[in-house]
Amino acid sequence: MPELPEVEVVRAGLAPAVSGARIAAVTVLDERALTRHGDSGPSFERALMGRSFTAAVRRGKFLWLPLAHSGPDPQAMIAHLGMSGQMLLRPSGAPVERHERVRLDLQHPTHGELAVVFADQRTFGSLAIDALEPTPDGAAGGRGDAAAVAPRQVAHIARDPLDPAFRDGVFRSVLARKASGIKRVLLDQTVVSGIGNIYADESLWAARIHPETLALDLSTRAVNRLLAEVRAVLEKALAEGGTSFDAQYVNVNGQAGYFAHSLNAYGRTGEPCARCGRPIMRVSFTNRSSHYCPRCQRLPSSGR
Repeated sequence: MPELPEVEVVRAGLAPAVSGARIAAVTVLDERALTRHGDSGPSFERALMGRSFTAAVRRGKFLWLPLAHSGPDPQAMIAHLGMSGQMLLRPSGAPVERHERVRLDLQHPTHGELAVVFADQRTFGSLAIDALEPTPDGAAGGRGDAAAVAPRQVAHIARDPLDPAFRDGVFRSVLARKASGIKRVLLDQTVVSGIGNIYADESLWAARIHPETLALDLSTRAVNRLLAEVRAVLEKALAEGGTSFDAQYVNVNGQAGYFAHSLNAYGRTGEPCARCGRPIMRVSFTNRSSHYCPRCQRLPSSGR
């Protein structure tokens, strides 16, 4: 599933193309792409026609395009990529993409005519029109826009560690009350957003923390170290365009990221740890897997 770096790469690619662009046409080819919208394809098309986008914004794994001239109730088109969703920029009139679900034809004052295509092989992603609401802390709703608003569907999503409004002290306080494994907590989007299975494994390896270490057993120093490594891993992945294992994880131009070549733990079962040489282990974790070094990431013997 795309995580923060992959979605941020998409947001950054969309921003110059959609900001200030007028929606000239909307074509819904598959209404399964509107599961979060809660209404029909024709209503989605009518609600967007003739309006303009003002920005491309992201919080965690959620992406939204605020709509101009929304009246007293501001709105945005929100996109969740699910497991295989793609937001692709294409020339106006370009052939239908494989797995294309929705197409928006845009008229940009600088770039002219272009199309934004939402393609999704597994159909777990979705587009929706959602109300924008003030953020409780008064800070910008997400990366890409200074407006202190966020879609209603994103209200429960915590800020991510790269967000200037993320509060390290609040995060430490939450962990101190969590009697759950630290990896499970990192994947809880109500605690911290944008971190999925790949970057959780990589951050925990970098911080030398076993994924099953109880969050409340971590010292302040350990939590600070973990946050620093989370940020370093996410920033490095962003610089390398995200992680791509197949053709599903691409930027708006269909290009794959190459952070997969920099992984130290995730997907490296049986390969030597880059620090100590011990084989990386893989264990079941809910319906996924955890990857860690049994020597560098020892489980504390607290007995809890």
